Amino acid sequence: MNKQPNSEMCFVCGRSNPVGLYMQFYDDGELEVVSEFTVPAHYQGYPGIVHGGVVAAMLDEVVGRVSMIGDPHHFMMSVRLQVLYRHPVPIETPLRVAGRIVRLRGRLGKAEGQIILADGTVACEAHMSLADVPKELLASTHPGLLNWKID
Repeated sequence: MNKQPNSEMCFVCGRSNPVGLYMQFYDDGELEVVSEFTVPAHYQGYPGIVHGGVVAAMLDEVVGRVSMIGDPHHFMMSVRLQVLYRHPVPIETPLRVAGRIVRLRGRLGKAEGQIILADGTVACEAHMSLADVPKELLASTHPGLLNWKID
C-alpha cells in the first residue's frame, strides 16, 4: 500500500488542525484508497454514534482521494455526493473507510466508498461524481499553505 499525502489544515486529513480527524490514507496503486480509523467520542451526534456530518466528511475525503492514485497532485472535487446511512457508525470503534474508482476519464469521474464495521457490516456507503479542480483555483492557491506531503 502507498501512503498518500496529508495537508496542514484540512478537517479530515490535516496534521495541524486542532479540531481535525487526523485520518491517514493509503492506496493500492490501482483502484482503492483505504483508512483504518477510530472516531473519537467528541465527534458523536447521538450518544455513542458518530455525527452524520462527520461520516459524510470521511466518505467525501476517501472517495475523492481515488483521483490521486498514481499522482498525489491530481486534485478532484465533489460535484455530487450521495451518502446512504445503513447502520449507525459507533464512536471509539475501529473502522475501515474505503473508496474505489468506478470510472475516471478526462476531467470527470465516478467513485464509491464504504464505512465498514469490524464484523464486516457496511454501515454507510457513498456514490460520488467528481471533476478536476479548476485550473484557476489551483493557480490562485498558495502551495505552501497546503503543505501537502507524506509524513
